[in-house]
Amino acid sequence: MSNKPIKILNTAEVPIQDASLSLIQKTQVMTCDPSAIGLFGLAMVTLVASSSKLGWTTGTALVIPWAIFLGGFAQLFASVKDAQKGNLFGATAFAGYGFFWLAMAMSWLTTAGVFGESLAQAADPSQFGFAFIGYLIFSLFMTIGAVETNKMLFYIFVLIDLLFLSLSISTLTGSHLWHMIAGYDEFLISMVGFYGFAGNVLNKHFNKEFLPLGKPFGIFK
Repeated sequence: MSNKPIKILNTAEVPIQDASLSLIQKTQVMTCDPSAIGLFGLAMVTLVASSSKLGWTTGTALVIPWAIFLGGFAQLFASVKDAQKGNLFGATAFAGYGFFWLAMAMSWLTTAGVFGESLAQAADPSQFGFAFIGYLIFSLFMTIGAVETNKMLFYIFVLIDLLFLSLSISTLTGSHLWHMIAGYDEFLISMVGFYGFAGNVLNKHFNKEFLPLGKPFGIFK
């Protein structure tokens, strides 16, 4: 038997690597840009609503479904998807205007007596004016942010600013002129919205700039 000392290993000193711990799996969930469906919803509801303001159609009874589903749900869907992508600006914009159209639909239902005649008679239309002022403030701040998105979105926000300004004045003063300005402005929002929706879809679909949306102004960034 050899007198050579036997070295006893301390198992605590032996590094043990668990393959399951050393393997890092990275999963990336791909989601498409929701701007197209949000802009389509905006374009559709403003087209239908402007037709009523301009006298091309009458009443709001059949504006309500478009306000709920296209103005409301479509933009809220885009907001949720933008939030999942980490796009704070897009999520805020689509949520803000999505809830606006749901509130408008609820207001029209209230004044139509759906929730009771007494509630309809107690409605004060001038409260619309203050709501429009609030959304004018919201839109002005969003317009500043739109400067660094693309020119198409910036133009839409400028038109939205004018819409809420004209709606505020026409509602609080009863001015027919400002009511008509609001109608034509809303129609322009619809047309630019359709262009923006198409640009977002076709540019991505063809993987090239099929419809130019315009680069950011580069003022704040």
